[in-house]
Amino acid sequence: MSPRGVAIPDIRERLFAAAERVLARGGTTALTSRAVTSEAGCAKGLLYNHFQSLDAFLAELALDRVGRVAERVGQLADEAGKDTVHANVQGAVMALVHAPSPMLAGLAATRPTTFSHVRRAMNERAPGLHSIERLIADYLDAEREMGRVPADIDSATTALALVGTVHHLLMTNEADTEGLCRHIERLVALVLPFDAAYA
Repeated sequence: MSPRGVAIPDIRERLFAAAERVLARGGTTALTSRAVTSEAGCAKGLLYNHFQSLDAFLAELALDRVGRVAERVGQLADEAGKDTVHANVQGAVMALVHAPSPMLAGLAATRPTTFSHVRRAMNERAPGLHSIERLIADYLDAEREMGRVPADIDSATTALALVGTVHHLLMTNEADTEGLCRHIERLVALVLPFDAAYA
């Protein structure tokens, strides 16, 4: 336990990581401020020194992790023309599963106040699923210019289908990361049905 009055370096990330561990062990119902601060080895009231409420904290956690996914997917632009289109898209979409805990997506269903915090922040400033869709669509457009995907591909709708389906899977398959990965492999093959001439 950190002594009272002693600054803790990078407290936000420490609390975020603790919340993810609590979530992984006990699911969304286990997420309390006391559980998070106990897991982080901090004083019980520390969370409220940095966040207005537990919902505000959880919203910031979700936004932070989605932002990390957007950074990862943003690297797709540099992958155009390399490896295969399937491998590049699958790697980017898998980031939606692996960067945040899959259970984090379930917060929207169990904590509507958290979800409204997240939606408001995304509308105002933060990267969200729309940003990730746009990055995937931009990548597919770049590959189309190189002749590596069909000329008539609807990149925006393809990206929407990928991200929307993965979001649905995250909301309905909280703990089954392995199953999610299998679904995503099949999804990419279905949505991008290119033969060897393209892939």
